[in-house]
Amino acid sequence: MSVANSQKAFGISTFQKPEQIRKFDNDFKTRYSSRKYNYEGKEVVNQTPSGSGKYEDFKNVKPSTKETNNPDSFSINFGPFAWLFYLALAIAVVYLVYILLNEGGAGLFSSKQNRTLNNYEDITAENIENADINTLIHNAENDNNFRLAIRFYYLLVLKTLSLKNHIKFEDDKTNAEYLNEINDKPFSKNFAYTSYLYNYIWYGQFPLNTDEYSKAKKNFVTLLNLVK
Repeated sequence: MSVANSQKAFGISTFQKPEQIRKFDNDFKTRYSSRKYNYEGKEVVNQTPSGSGKYEDFKNVKPSTKETNNPDSFSINFGPFAWLFYLALAIAVVYLVYILLNEGGAGLFSSKQNRTLNNYEDITAENIENADINTLIHNAENDNNFRLAIRFYYLLVLKTLSLKNHIKFEDDKTNAEYLNEINDKPFSKNFAYTSYLYNYIWYGQFPLNTDEYSKAKKNFVTLLNLVK
């Protein structure tokens, strides 16, 4: 038997071609990084693959929005009846403004200058400087109530003295106290006489006719002109 035949008989062939040599890829580990190859139970964090950076890759992709839950935010959705709410709110605001601008709001924003009062009892230390006493005098004269007109003239004198800072008007202050405040003024004697007329006519309930009223009124007008 030849050598060649003996080698073939034992399954050895010197002319047999070698099998294809296998090589490891450099990135072979990436093919075994998915969850099914995770034998150690380690947490696998997915990563978003980076894009190409081209506009065409994401121009049609809708951006994801994160829903916010802010406990401090407050909103009311009235649906189709929202206009009724806003209408009621507007009416309430208009009504409030109306109340504040008129006597219902104590004249908060109205002009306080020369406010008309109904009678002398309404005039106090808080409102005398803004009371329309001239109108009260005119109304009393039209009614021929000359005693009441003298009462208002005396209040007008006190108002004028208060506006000129000659006296401090107070509800419970007496005529003598007012006279002490202006005893050094050149019109102090005129004030003393008008105080006498006022006490005699008003508290003495002295009736006045037209002539008597005109004479008494002249003394008040003279004093007012001296103070002004």
